[in-house]
Amino acid sequence: MSIIIGSGLFILIVIGVLFLYVSPEFGGTPTLEQKTIFLKSPNYKDGKFVNKGHVKLDMSMRDMGKSLAGYFGASPHTKPGLDIPVEKLDSLDIVEYQDSTRLIWFGHSAFLLQTNNKTILIDPMFGKVPAPHPMLGSNRFSRELPIAVEKLPRIDAVIISHDHYDHLDYGSIQKLKEKVNMFYTPLGVGAHLQKWGVEKERIVELDWWEEATHEGLIFRCTPAQHFSGRGFSDRANTLWSSWIVQSETENIFFSGDSGYGPHFKEIGDKYGPFDFAMIECGQYNEMWPDIHMFPEETAQAGLDVRANRIMPIHWGAFKLAMHPWTEPVERLAKKAKELNLDLVTPRIGEFINIDQLEVRTTEWWKKSL
Repeated sequence: MSIIIGSGLFILIVIGVLFLYVSPEFGGTPTLEQKTIFLKSPNYKDGKFVNKGHVKLDMSMRDMGKSLAGYFGASPHTKPGLDIPVEKLDSLDIVEYQDSTRLIWFGHSAFLLQTNNKTILIDPMFGKVPAPHPMLGSNRFSRELPIAVEKLPRIDAVIISHDHYDHLDYGSIQKLKEKVNMFYTPLGVGAHLQKWGVEKERIVELDWWEEATHEGLIFRCTPAQHFSGRGFSDRANTLWSSWIVQSETENIFFSGDSGYGPHFKEIGDKYGPFDFAMIECGQYNEMWPDIHMFPEETAQAGLDVRANRIMPIHWGAFKLAMHPWTEPVERLAKKAKELNLDLVTPRIGEFINIDQLEVRTTEWWKKSL
């Protein structure tokens, strides 16, 4: 019996190792040429990217066990009781649009942005499960997307905040890569894109506080307090960031994933105020307080960056923590009211026109409880 059990464990280990090294989901590794560039970055030390200050990234074995038990366990209300309804889009709605700046939320942190007659995707995770294999994660809360990836028109640029599975998805990139002109990422993330067939010439990697211009737009790579990695041994091999998209008429902030820290005020002082800010609010836990914000911190971050209006992101699509799925937006709405902060909570697929005020706080999520 012990021989049978041992053989079974050995086979599982072999399968796991083969999956880790063979599956394209895990992406690529920065080249020596890229690492030479990393050495010039103040955010790269001893072969790894780092946060500012003393940020805890490692959990104890006890906390790791609690986290896994909570994630795969039956925590109450961590998923909606019904599929979240989405507003459906037609590709012509996107192709023919030439008006003022607008956004379309796909749930979690994924957006389609149309500004300056350009179409931009931000963290386009359109897959069903945010994991390297469907058995390693839970399904998206909505059965459909506002529009199928295959029906999206030509994309001028894709902006990626970091390489975690809920932000950088192999399957989505495979469907998108032939219709995207340029990809903009933090340092090192381009290695994954190149591994997946995107030419080096179509990838621009930036460090914090660096910027690139794209046909009348300015993309600024700004700090975040988080980490990166897609496998067991590549933590912090690539940089993570927030982003600013600035046109002649609008200034938009996207937080990516981030714990709360002084970088928000730095960004606000240097580049604010912002017409609109999408700020993470969800997937938090007391076991990892430095890498994801609690909702009350999300509100404060909105004040710090000097945003005229904020929208909670990083919720409404996946279960990645143990809190009830509507708790982030409900706690944020309460705090925003206390701080007199203008909050926007659109439905998935709803048009968000930056220069208009039609989209307000509506409790649409209560229909899916």
